[in-house]
Amino acid sequence: MTKTPLHPTVEELLEKLRRAREGRGTEPLRLEQVKRYRELVAEHPTFTPALLELGRLLQLTDEPGVETEEAFVEIQRLLEQAVEVSGREAATVVELGYFLDTIRNSSERATPLYEEGAAKALGTLEDAWAGLLRAWLHERTKESLTKALELSELAEKLFPDSGRIQGDVFRARQMATEDGLLKP
Repeated sequence: MTKTPLHPTVEELLEKLRRAREGRGTEPLRLEQVKRYRELVAEHPTFTPALLELGRLLQLTDEPGVETEEAFVEIQRLLEQAVEVSGREAATVVELGYFLDTIRNSSERATPLYEEGAAKALGTLEDAWAGLLRAWLHERTKESLTKALELSELAEKLFPDSGRIQGDVFRARQMATEDGLLKP
């Protein structure tokens, strides 16, 4: 007896998303696209990219027989679902904030979402910059140290209290001095 897998593979999900994306442009094409996205979301209600893209597409599409408020309720539900299933990832939180701010005219509800998204994005940026600095310091070529010094200037200003960043900034300057790129 052959068992069917309970979950599609990543490749299968991406292929379904690619098919849902086909046909951007005119209103009739967008309506067909909405249908494909709805089918994808119905099959895979935790697939964040599909939730976000359907929410965005519905903001651009006038569906026959669907009142504006009804559409807005669906869009908000999709965006809230994307926020939750993504683990409140920065981009999804900001997307919901943007919808509440611009469509629902509720900046008081959007502001905490913007703040949360910004904080999470800054955390990711700090991690990425710390990783870049470490990689460039490990490489230790003239080019990599030059990149590390340039990034150090920005990172030092944006993350003055980050031990990880400040330690790598110090090491970048120390190595650049040892290698003759900076004067002692």
